[in-house]
Amino acid sequence: MPRVADHDQRRELMTRAFQRLLAAEGIGRVSFTRVAAEAGISVGLIQHYFANKDELLRFSYRDCLRRSAERVAARIRAGEAAAEPISAMLLASLTELLPLDAERTVEFRVERNLWLLSLHDAELAELAHRATADLHGRIVTAIENGKECGEVRLEVDGSTAATMILSATRGLADALSMRPGPALDAAAVDAVLKPVVSVVFTGRCRHYDPGTGGRVPDSETDVQ
Repeated sequence: MPRVADHDQRRELMTRAFQRLLAAEGIGRVSFTRVAAEAGISVGLIQHYFANKDELLRFSYRDCLRRSAERVAARIRAGEAAAEPISAMLLASLTELLPLDAERTVEFRVERNLWLLSLHDAELAELAHRATADLHGRIVTAIENGKECGEVRLEVDGSTAATMILSATRGLADALSMRPGPALDAAAVDAVLKPVVSVVFTGRCRHYDPGTGGRVPDSETDVQ
């Protein structure tokens, strides 16, 4: 029987090659020819899936968002299993946005390249805006759920607090991307990001008090 092409696998192969080149050298030096060479395929095959470099860039960015979301979901599942408070799960989730290893560094650089291009490209600007709004909204949800379980004071403005947390996370990501070495990585999260989250999450989750069964309802841990 003729072999059936795995289209998702092919797109992933091209996307990973594009992301590696983009992260290493910037968008100006990436071409279909170089992506093909990096992936070990033909230029014609790439053109079969992507009409131009902008289309491949958008697809690659969405791929980065998907992978980080999957890691966040895994963090949440682990946090729920360990009966962690929402603040701990939020902090763990935010670290997935930081360039702390090779995979997250590539994702960070893809996002930054997109941001620079979006300054002069309306379509890319809309994509970047939606991604930021979605991330901001998820942090707001975590804060509002924190209010329900006692971790966050009721008078805290969720949108403002989420903007502060997101700004600190992105600022730390920028700093880490310029770091001289890995020694800063683990310490930076505790020294910079944890105190910012603690400014908002000042209470203790009452769902872990004796007699509650030690479980937080699913609706209160939705920080993905």
